[in-house]
Amino acid sequence: MKKIELLCPAGSMEALKLAVMAGCDAVYLGGKSFGARAFLTNFTNEEIVEAIKYCHLYGVKVYITCNTLIFEDEVEDFLNYVRFLHQNNVDAILLQDIGMLDLLRKKFPNLEIHSSTQMHIHNLDGVKLMESLGVKRVVLARETSLDTIKYIKENTNLDLEVFGHGSLCMSYSGECLMSFFLGGRSGNRGECAGSCRLNYDVISNNKVLNPTDKYPLSCKDLCSIYDIDKLIDAGISSLKIEGRMKSPYYVYIVTKLYRDTIDNYYRTGKVVVNEKLLNDLKKLFNREYTRGYLFNSTDIINPKRPNNTGVLIGKVINAFKNNIIIKLVDDIHIGDGLRIVGSKDVGVIVNDFYKDKKLVKEAKKDELITIKVKDNVDINSNVYLTSSKYINNSIGEYINKYPRKVKIDMIFNAFINNNISLEVSDGINNVKVLGNVVDKANNISTTKEDILLKLKKIGNTVYEINNIKVNIDNNIFIPLKEINELRRNVLNKLDTLRIGKNNFKEEEYYIDLKDYPVNNEKTCLLLNNNKVSNEYDKTYILNKNYYLPVMNKYNSIPNGSLVSELGALNINTNVDTDYTFNVCNSYAVAFLHSLGVNKVTLSLELDYEKIKYLISNYHNRYHKHPNIEVIKYYNPILMITKFNFKNYYNKDNLFLKDRYNKYYKILRLDNISLIISNKVINNIYNYYTIGVNSVRDNIIL
Repeated sequence: MKKIELLCPAGSMEALKLAVMAGCDAVYLGGKSFGARAFLTNFTNEEIVEAIKYCHLYGVKVYITCNTLIFEDEVEDFLNYVRFLHQNNVDAILLQDIGMLDLLRKKFPNLEIHSSTQMHIHNLDGVKLMESLGVKRVVLARETSLDTIKYIKENTNLDLEVFGHGSLCMSYSGECLMSFFLGGRSGNRGECAGSCRLNYDVISNNKVLNPTDKYPLSCKDLCSIYDIDKLIDAGISSLKIEGRMKSPYYVYIVTKLYRDTIDNYYRTGKVVVNEKLLNDLKKLFNREYTRGYLFNSTDIINPKRPNNTGVLIGKVINAFKNNIIIKLVDDIHIGDGLRIVGSKDVGVIVNDFYKDKKLVKEAKKDELITIKVKDNVDINSNVYLTSSKYINNSIGEYINKYPRKVKIDMIFNAFINNNISLEVSDGINNVKVLGNVVDKANNISTTKEDILLKLKKIGNTVYEINNIKVNIDNNIFIPLKEINELRRNVLNKLDTLRIGKNNFKEEEYYIDLKDYPVNNEKTCLLLNNNKVSNEYDKTYILNKNYYLPVMNKYNSIPNGSLVSELGALNINTNVDTDYTFNVCNSYAVAFLHSLGVNKVTLSLELDYEKIKYLISNYHNRYHKHPNIEVIKYYNPILMITKFNFKNYYNKDNLFLKDRYNKYYKILRLDNISLIISNKVINNIYNYYTIGVNSVRDNIIL
């Protein structure tokens, strides 16, 4: 059985190095552009090159996130960026944009491509489509259940990557427009403002259903550490840990926790979790844990708070002036961060504290400590540890004592009248270098001990000697500096092999396209009932000839239907595609047409000028006309989620109300919920004049 890959986040070079030291098999990171975490510092091109070399020396793969939608005027820069990554030996890139998928697989046939979770692949048909397009790995939607994953794995040879730990989005990835419509920051462009972490009232029939739990869209963190056996046995290729926006120390602890648990399961067949490590991880960050949709849990949200919950460390038993006395239920150290939760939250960094009126640096469970606070604190308030300088320092000390090393075997041969040879193997790569001819010793001979002493001096490298053999004649002389030089040369050559040589290849982009009529002015309608309007050229009906953005399985799809997710195209391409395909550039339009799609609806994130430029570029590049639809009149669907609000609140006719008193309807359709803005968008542009063939009204409220 091939061992599951542990894939870990790297939001900075420090986090990357700590993930490697903790034992990851691969890391994912983003550059300055085109990644789904635009507000991170991210990696410069120079840092990316350094990161790839560093990771490859340790046998760790590097995947770069290029998983945003690419606008028409960005394609050339995007192509140059991917070319740079490919030339510098990146192991794979993650993509969301289907147009860029088609472009890159044709331009760079040797480049490994993974479909990002932003591509919203959640069923076998979606995976099969990706397989037919040359994608090497699919990152499945976080909402995909383990049973579905098993079914997919039994029917495909594609690598499957599954999220195992970290933050969850309320919406299906790639299907959330909440941040875009409410704040002008697109989640599909890496600029998510975290609208799901804000407070909302849940209302039914003018009654507020959540008077205290004000965060109905804020998910708990996924934790699958106790289910490692089930994930491994399901045959997934990679277990992904979320956390590019977390601290480097969080990255180290979560990586170490999953590394140890995975290794122990392979070794013993049992899941044994290091509870101390898990508790340390909770201290650094958690929103409480859920097993998630992965294991069909309904315990998904933490409506009480959207940020770090921390770990309960004590209770306030007395307060006087600016001092409080805490009865501890866990250890505390200087530099720890606390949240005191009473009638209000009070945060404090413990720079000093007292025990028995003495200034101390640490205290234990059941002891009483006194600390200073600036705000009033209620007696009986719970105290939570939310950061730990002690844990951070302990990580550094542990790494210095037990650094990650690559085990190597050495064979040194030195026989009179023959060249010295030094061979090194890391179990995969084998390197041999030759030295000068060996002479007899005139006075002082070189001993095995002398040679071993020089060969073992590899402390500043990534290597650790597992086994070393020295085969020599008696009474020989070798200058010790020559042994040093041989050791340096052989390890440098091994470094080169481990870093790897890129397989860069670039070819011409090509595509075969049909030409559609120009000025073919059509009007369409999407309805939430069975009424057909004669005012429109075509009407789609929800649950009739409109297929939802989440489909577990298809029976068949009639020609001319409106489909909303990629898996549908594995069943029938003689269809129309909805805005949920996130088409933002002419390459995506051309790609869908090349598959057989009749009409392509553009993303709601494109304004009039972007649409005009897209169509112009399509004409100039392909010398043909596309069949494009634009949605003109609609209530924006802000979020598509698996969460069942109706069951959770046991009410119908549900709405969200935000802090600005704006309302959003919650509509349940089959196995998904739609959060829909009450605001109507009615674009006044004449899209026909710029080459759009069809405009559509969506009336589903």
